[in-house]
Amino acid sequence: MNVERTTGVVLRVRPLTETSLIVHWLTRDFGRLAAVAKGARRPKSPFRGQIDLFYLADLAFSRSRRSDLHTLREVRLIESHRALRRDMVCLRQASYCAALIEQTTEWDTPLPALFTQFTGFLAQLPKQPTQPQAIFAFEIKLLDFLGVKPDFATSHLTGGARQLLEKFLAADWPAVFQLRLSDAQTSELRLFLHGFIIYHLEKIPRGRAKALEPI
Repeated sequence: MNVERTTGVVLRVRPLTETSLIVHWLTRDFGRLAAVAKGARRPKSPFRGQIDLFYLADLAFSRSRRSDLHTLREVRLIESHRALRRDMVCLRQASYCAALIEQTTEWDTPLPALFTQFTGFLAQLPKQPTQPQAIFAFEIKLLDFLGVKPDFATSHLTGGARQLLEKFLAADWPAVFQLRLSDAQTSELRLFLHGFIIYHLEKIPRGRAKALEPI
């Protein structure tokens, strides 16, 4: 049995049977993958307490020869991101970004830079009051990874909004949260990125409006 190992963050968890789960991961080495955690819902399962939404963990899995649904063998929790669960808006922002990753990336396609950005985003998100630039920055960074970043020079954005997007692209997450947006800039970027994502990616995950609700 060939077992592969990597580090991943849980994007989604759903029941498969009364005793097992399907876990969707974004991994450092293999990109997105899904694996069955057999018996994970049993009280004495070794997976108990090791798997939940946005948990960061080392994992081992065996590949399926017939489908994209693999078999989880081991999980060792690194970080539970417990602080995310203390703030509903924070959780909504993380969930929307996870859904955006699932919509825009393919199975088993290594995306180490995206993995680094998403884990950094999750770590920084609960360290200060939730802010709309968390969503705007993640969206523009993801669009850049996908090769469909807007051409700022030909856009109809105001100069201030254009400069903010450029800063979002260049900044790490602590620096992103130090930036300050006016109400007008927030409204402008909300509408611009919404329209751009729908135009280039055909749809936008549900949850964006909730993630951008006023704090």
